[in-house]
Amino acid sequence: MQIKSYISSNCVIDDGIVYKNGKAVFENREAGVQDFLQSVYQHFGIKYPKFYKMDNLSKLGWLAAEILLKDNFDAGEYKPEDVGLILANANSSLDTDIRYYETAKEIASPSLFVYTLPNIMTGEICIRHNFKGENAFFIFEKFDAGFIQEYVNNLLNNNNLQACICGWVELLEDQYKAVLFLVEKTTGAEMAMPSNIFTIENILKIYQLENG
Repeated sequence: MQIKSYISSNCVIDDGIVYKNGKAVFENREAGVQDFLQSVYQHFGIKYPKFYKMDNLSKLGWLAAEILLKDNFDAGEYKPEDVGLILANANSSLDTDIRYYETAKEIASPSLFVYTLPNIMTGEICIRHNFKGENAFFIFEKFDAGFIQEYVNNLLNNNNLQACICGWVELLEDQYKAVLFLVEKTTGAEMAMPSNIFTIENILKIYQLENG
């Protein structure tokens, strides 16, 4: 039997603003990408020294996951293998690939080479939160809400997962956008509303920062 899955929380990071569940919770539109990401990390009082070693794509996705899960996720309700991570973007790890290529002209940087695959970002998130369920990273020309919705719902309906973090994390030079969803089979009564059902329409409303 098909179950309804719900968007328990969402996080959008775009154009110097961080949104949590549709509300702007931090803004720093004057900073470049690297300084902006560091300012988000500092603003939310996160303590995780490994953050500084990550490439910008991983920092963006990692921060979005931190904010997404803060105050909205009880890890004790799930086994590690019951929580998965399904992400996508358009340019893979190209931002870091370019930086690594430049260093390779003289002395190749091992610290950059580590991040020349986009699924390294998913690994950083899973290590941080001890998620051991299915995880995957897909490359699409543009955000495909239909694919994400169908793929994640299949995992939930087939009991491969009980909860899933999914969405889009894109970064290339000065352009970036992260849109993450926490999707669960059951939520509190306050969340079980039509606007929180994990539908393509609701996914796109959040991706496009539409209200209502």
